Amino acid sequence: MNILGIESSCDDTSVALVKKNHDTFVILAEKTASQITIHKKYGGVVPEIAGREHATAIMPVIEAVMEGQEKPDAIAVTSGPGLITGLVIGIEAAKTLSYLWEIPLIRVNHMDGHVHSVELKTQSGSCRTKVTRLRSHELRRGEETKTQNLKKETDPAAAGQNQEIMFPALCLLVSGGHTELLLSTDHGIYQKLGATRDDAAGECFDKVGKLLGFDYPGGPKISALAKEGNSNAIPFPRPMLKEPNFPKGPHGWDFSFAGLKTAALYWLRDHELSALDMNPDLPAGIWGVRHNDPTRADFCASFEQAIVDVIVEKTCRAALLYQPKTIIMGGGVSANEKIRETLRTELNKILPDVPFLIPEKKYSMDNGAMIAVAGYYQTKKNNFTSWRDSIADPNWEAYSEKY
Repeated sequence: MNILGIESSCDDTSVALVKKNHDTFVILAEKTASQITIHKKYGGVVPEIAGREHATAIMPVIEAVMEGQEKPDAIAVTSGPGLITGLVIGIEAAKTLSYLWEIPLIRVNHMDGHVHSVELKTQSGSCRTKVTRLRSHELRRGEETKTQNLKKETDPAAAGQNQEIMFPALCLLVSGGHTELLLSTDHGIYQKLGATRDDAAGECFDKVGKLLGFDYPGGPKISALAKEGNSNAIPFPRPMLKEPNFPKGPHGWDFSFAGLKTAALYWLRDHELSALDMNPDLPAGIWGVRHNDPTRADFCASFEQAIVDVIVEKTCRAALLYQPKTIIMGGGVSANEKIRETLRTELNKILPDVPFLIPEKKYSMDNGAMIAVAGYYQTKKNNFTSWRDSIADPNWEAYSEKY
C-alpha cells in the first residue's frame, strides 16, 4: 500500500509518498519546503504569511514527490491541531486529489503523526538523491530542486528495520506548540495524562533565545551554546516539579514553562553576562563585568537543564506508575540531544527492558512521512473521511475522541 502524506500545520510544507512493505515503511519520495528564512525577521511564525507560503508551495511540492510515481492508494493529511491558515491549504489540496484520483482520504491528527515518526528510518542504498529542505521562495523562482526518489522495488534490508510500537505506550510529545504526556492503548487512541498549562517547552526555548538576540528559531542555538556552559551556574526554577503524582494530585503530569521564561527574563534584567562571552573584542571587566560572571553559555546550559529536569522527572514518574511496554518521545524538541540522552539514561535505570523510541532527528521535525505512517494505521481500521466532509480543526486534540 502506498500512502501520500501531506503536512502543513505550521511553517513547513511537507509531502511524502510512503509504501508499507512487509514490516517496513519505505519512503519512495519526500520533499519539504521550509519557511524559516521568511519568518526569521519577525522572530516567529506569522500565520497570514505562513498561509500564503503554503499556498505557493503545496502543488510544486506534491508534483515533485509524485514525479515518476504511480497513483497512491490513499491520501493522509494533517487536519489539526495547528495554524488554520496552513491546515486549510493542505486539506484543500488533499480533497482535490482525492476527488480527481478517486482514492480515499484520511484525516490525521498532527500529534498522532509525531508518535508514529519513531517508525521511520532514513533510507539508504537505493537513494538516488538526498532530500532537500527548500525555502518556499526558491519554489517561486523556479530554481532547480531535488527530490528524494527511491527505486520502486526497494530492498527492506537496505532500508533498515522500523521501530515497532508495543502497547500500552507512554508518549511524551514535546514541540513548539505542545508539551504533553499521553497513554496510548492502540494506534490513534490516546488518554491524556498531562499537558502544558501555558507555554510549550519549544516555545519557551525560542522566546528565551529571542531575549538573547538569537535569530528564530532560538531553541537549537541555546542547545548548541549550552554544551560549552555550566548547567549549575544559575539556579533557575523547575516549574511544577513538586506537584503530587496522579491520582493523589489532579495535575501531577501537567507542565508549565511560562514562569521559567519570566525567570530568565528577570535574571537577564538584573544580572550581567561576562564581557568575554558577549564580545571577544572587549576586555574583561568592561562596564563592571567581572571574569567570574556567568557567560551566555552558562546561562543557556542552566536554562536548558531546568527544562530537561522537569520533562525527565515527570516522564519517569509516569513510566513507573503505568508500566508501559513502549516509551516514545516525539516532536521537534525531541531532537534536543540533552533531553534525548538524559531521558534515555534515566529510563534505563528504572525500566531497562522497556524500549525507548525516539525519531531520527530528521523526522523529529514536521514532515509528511510521519503523517503517511499514522494514516496507514487508520486505513487498517477503515477510518476514511469523504473529501466533502474533511475540514481543518486547529484545536483538534488527539485524545479528545477516537478517529
